[in-house]
Amino acid sequence: MKTAKQQAGSAADIEAAFYEALNRADVEALMALWADDDEIFCIHPGGPRLQGHAAIQASWEAILAQGGLQIRPSQLHETHNLMSAVHTVIEGVTSSGTSEPAHLVATNAYMKTPRGWRMVLHHVSVAPGPVPAVQHASSTSLH
Repeated sequence: MKTAKQQAGSAADIEAAFYEALNRADVEALMALWADDDEIFCIHPGGPRLQGHAAIQASWEAILAQGGLQIRPSQLHETHNLMSAVHTVIEGVTSSGTSEPAHLVATNAYMKTPRGWRMVLHHVSVAPGPVPAVQHASSTSLH
């Protein structure tokens, strides 16, 4: 079920709802966060580019068939304008088979639609090596 926060929230609110839905294995809630457009894309680690609701939903149903994913996004870098937002995050993934969390890098893109902010792209890649240390923004100004 869509909440008022999901309907009128910011891109950051949609992203938080996206990861909550993944953790709960709630495909219906997950798909409600995507734009009503055939020009939406999802790329899972090592997978092909999926386009449109049907292909993206089928992929999430297969991935979440065994239950939710324990993914914790961190180290958010975001770029916004009035109608779009691009977030890059480090995804910490905890598996029952290992004590060390794996990490992935993800790019999530959002567009402002008549229904509010909605996801138009989720692209994830496996990241090599350990989780990078938190980088602080430089105080150097270009202007």
